Amino acid sequence: MQRITAPDGAGIVLHTTGTGPGLVVVHGGGVTIREYRRLVARLADRFTVHLYNRRGRADAAARRDPYTVEQEIDDLGAVLTHTGARSAVGHSYGAFVVLRAALRLPLERIAVYDTPLRLAGRGMPTAFLDPAEAAVRAGDPARALAIVAAAVDPQNPASRLPLAVRTAITRLFLRTEVGRTMGELVGMTLAESRQIEAYEGPAEQYAGITARTLLISGAKAAPFFTETNDMLAAVLPHAHTLRVPGSPHNGIAVAPPTLTTPLAAFFTTPGDHEVGGDKSDAEHR
Repeated sequence: MQRITAPDGAGIVLHTTGTGPGLVVVHGGGVTIREYRRLVARLADRFTVHLYNRRGRADAAARRDPYTVEQEIDDLGAVLTHTGARSAVGHSYGAFVVLRAALRLPLERIAVYDTPLRLAGRGMPTAFLDPAEAAVRAGDPARALAIVAAAVDPQNPASRLPLAVRTAITRLFLRTEVGRTMGELVGMTLAESRQIEAYEGPAEQYAGITARTLLISGAKAAPFFTETNDMLAAVLPHAHTLRVPGSPHNGIAVAPPTLTTPLAAFFTTPGDHEVGGDKSDAEHR
């Protein structure tokens, strides 16, 4: 564990393990780096894996107000500068951070899993934000999480249950360790989702990414993640897509070989070699 300094003077606690080329993991919303233990264990024999808790959770510094994704990008930049790593993998909101960061930081390879973007009116829904934020203000994190879960995981049969039933189920979930964490962080999760909404626009806004990019989606995750990847692949100059069979939205934390094998290959294979997915249309033009 090392302590480094962000551009605004805040401390970042860096957790590093493994040997090999440097790889930074940027975690998703509602969780901490703890959820990625299995992923790290399956990559540490080939990579020096760097993790840090994003602000406002666990051993991280508090967020600055008003919150913007630029704060996340500055922190990631400090990690890249300290470690010398030029590769990053992001999950969910962490994937959004990595994509935005790749527009201005010296990243050479990035992999993003289930990126929650709004592209030209398509992609991640945002209608859930108002009612979820109202639930947080009312002091009801279970209701807020139930609303968020149905929006992010709409193909789950439980998402079609009445909200009152989903809220009751979520109250039980809040008794678990990960549930408590997600409940405590739900306000932050919604603030992050507002940033996704704020950056809605055409896919072409990401065309300036020069890093070689692996766009990953879980086959059991919401279909809009795959749709988003297809839209990005059409405009990014060095992109491949990969849809992981049987993998849900948290599949990167589960880290099955069907994900970790092509992921490791992507970060170690020279050039634009395919790693089990489809080449982007942009590379065929």
